[in-house]
Amino acid sequence: MSDLDNPKPAIEMQTLSATYASSVDEASRPAGWMYRPIKLGRKATWYASPGFQLGMVAFVCFMCPGMFNALGGLGGAGKTDNTLADNMNTALYSTFAFVGFFAGTIVNRVGVRLSLSFGGIGYCIYAISLLVSEHAHVSGFNIFAGALLGVCAGILWSAQGAIMMSYPPEERKGRYFAWFWCIFNIGACIGALIPLGQNIHVKTQKDVNDGTYIAFIVLMAFGAVLALFICDADKIIRPDGSRVILMKSPTWKTEIVGLWETLSAQPFIILLFPMFWTSNWFYTYQMNSINGAYFNVRTKALNNFLYWFAQIVAAVIIGPLLDIRCIRRSVRARYALGILFVLTMAIWGGGYAWQKKYTRKTVAAKGFEPWDWKTPGYVGPMFLYFFYGFYDAVWQGTVYWIMGALGNSGRKLANLAGFYKGIQSAGAAVIWSLDGQHKLPYMSEFASTWALLCGSLVCAAPVILFKIKDFVPIDEDIKGTDETLEDVLPPGATVEKRAMEN
Repeated sequence: MSDLDNPKPAIEMQTLSATYASSVDEASRPAGWMYRPIKLGRKATWYASPGFQLGMVAFVCFMCPGMFNALGGLGGAGKTDNTLADNMNTALYSTFAFVGFFAGTIVNRVGVRLSLSFGGIGYCIYAISLLVSEHAHVSGFNIFAGALLGVCAGILWSAQGAIMMSYPPEERKGRYFAWFWCIFNIGACIGALIPLGQNIHVKTQKDVNDGTYIAFIVLMAFGAVLALFICDADKIIRPDGSRVILMKSPTWKTEIVGLWETLSAQPFIILLFPMFWTSNWFYTYQMNSINGAYFNVRTKALNNFLYWFAQIVAAVIIGPLLDIRCIRRSVRARYALGILFVLTMAIWGGGYAWQKKYTRKTVAAKGFEPWDWKTPGYVGPMFLYFFYGFYDAVWQGTVYWIMGALGNSGRKLANLAGFYKGIQSAGAAVIWSLDGQHKLPYMSEFASTWALLCGSLVCAAPVILFKIKDFVPIDEDIKGTDETLEDVLPPGATVEKRAMEN
């Protein structure tokens, strides 16, 4: 057995990469404006650094999916009748599910910059179609916009996932998630404040106005343009001087083969698929069956803001907790599983108590008065909705962290992100269809969500308990690529590494 197959040298290489960071200075980086120091407070960074680029990606998502989340959080995409939004979202998540599964291949071939910009265009057209539908019957355009967004979003989120999981060093992946998720959800919060400000005095149930849609369109278009200024992954240099693991000259053939290799090399990933499937399932119930069904327009806007604000709070908490250095990563994974189970039982148990109060029939009955924030008893569902948002961020953050713990290769993680978003969207397509076409009872939507969350944790437990290592050796990450250790390790590190091997 060679030393490269022996775990000890791999451990030393990982340690070398981490400790080398303190000795890397500006002279060690390539020439060019991308690598010149940029002062941000007391710290210096550079344009093509992981942190700076993740910040830019977060602002793209702030403008595009962040605004989309704010729009969807109003229930029915801002319309009193949620049928149109349900049909659009069914088309959206159907194409998202198909494209998402292969999106990692597309991202690896064309690069993250063009992938993110193309993805942003779909969000803009989706909002335009909603504005047009306020003045004319354009159901064909609406369904097309939903389907197009599915294609665009699949590619955008695969690129985002690859960046967020492969750019940071292993010990900071939780914090990078927190940083991204906070900026991204600030977009959703600001987006929620737009209809809240415009409808602050409206106590009746009504559609949002044209100005709301126009504001969303402008912001989404800006996000698509901003994405063109992001660097591709091959330009990124980490603070320790190492690079992101990629294929040097990817082709469609190599990336399609890489898609299969991602699954064949780690078939246990399939046990995470139920968690992927469930991760957007609850949105339909929360946004349509609670917020859209039971509250008036200004209260929906307030609930929407609180939901996305809770995600920021949760990200700030869960990100650093997942990176605590005094606890080994394999042990942290087990704690994360336990925390998710406790939160699932506590928060959704409270949700059951609330859902028993009304049905689809009672809120559709003549004389039903949607709740306002001044209605006695509103504080209870307000906090429930807040904690639903909190739970969403904890769930999504843990899933991203688990995937990131399985490797550091940008190529592999782009494929994993594509699997995640594709399967997630397949689940969303099913529940949006059940809500829009079959008008599933609210209690059935709630019960299916709670059961899927609990069941998916059971399925994922073997991966979380037995497959997450304290770190992933570099030589394991570069398998299946044309990269060498010299390509990805910090300058000068290879000399010491060879000494260890010999």
